[in-house]
Amino acid sequence: MRLLSTLKAATRCCSDQLVASFFTQAARRRLQPGGEELRRLRLDDLASAPRLELLFGLSPCLLALRAARRRVARLLLQVGRAGLHGERAELLRAAEARGIPVLRPRRQKLDALCHYQVHQGVCMEVTPLRPRPYTEAGEAGPSGDPQQLWLALEGLQDPRNLGAVLRTAHFLGVDKIITSRRNSCPLTPVVSKASAGAVEVMDVFSTDDLTGFLQAKAQQGWLVAGTVSSPVPEISQSSEIPITSCREFLWDRPTLLVLGSEGSGLSQEVQASCQLLLTILPGRQLPPGLESLNVSVATGILLHSICSQRKGFPAEEESTTSLGPSS
Repeated sequence: MRLLSTLKAATRCCSDQLVASFFTQAARRRLQPGGEELRRLRLDDLASAPRLELLFGLSPCLLALRAARRRVARLLLQVGRAGLHGERAELLRAAEARGIPVLRPRRQKLDALCHYQVHQGVCMEVTPLRPRPYTEAGEAGPSGDPQQLWLALEGLQDPRNLGAVLRTAHFLGVDKIITSRRNSCPLTPVVSKASAGAVEVMDVFSTDDLTGFLQAKAQQGWLVAGTVSSPVPEISQSSEIPITSCREFLWDRPTLLVLGSEGSGLSQEVQASCQLLLTILPGRQLPPGLESLNVSVATGILLHSICSQRKGFPAEEESTTSLGPSS
């Protein structure tokens, strides 16, 4: 074990010396990062630093650089493109301004590094992004804005679903996101790509005790609204918690909307902490197996039905404008 640790340390040391030597020589020759000389540098000669991950996609990388919440080790821009314009040029300028090494590998190399994900010719080696403790979310109470909306996620495990949910929540103006730390997907690069980079600029919090968190918010005067798939009459009659269509829901006080995992939905403990259950009613009679929606699709419908009640919501402004006198 001691020998293995020594070898790893030596590898990292050699890698750092190689990078430092290369950039020193490049500076003496007045070469810009990303130039022809740097293209010849083999990525295999640069051992990845520990605890780094590969962020991929134009929007995630650009938003991560702007937000500056991650440490960036290297920027990888695909070689062979006919010049860098628009956001790619901005990405390169931002990296050079911060002294971030820029490599220009070929597409085949990026494909392999990203495990053949859609990278758009842009990748960055970065430190991981982690949810913040829910205690940092603040203690907003019902005495403030009555139309506060928080979203709690229990056990979402598919990174693409989580990313899509975060992108929708950010777009529609959800104030805060709380996730359960247990059985939940971490904030991986796949999550960032699926969120179009929204996770890079929004605050995501987590808790080990989602049930206790929901009960505490209810005691503060918040409405804790869970979600269920389209209920059959037997479930509706047996449920002790009222079930309401999202189209009939009235948003008149701070609300915490709770969504469950892709397969089983809300756990019994979390559902028992809800004061109301919202559902999306289908537009036709559905055969068995099609009674529910993908969690990210359901999130979009539920959030839009709630957020459209917010004062100054864009749809309200557009409808008001359209009712003006005709010319």
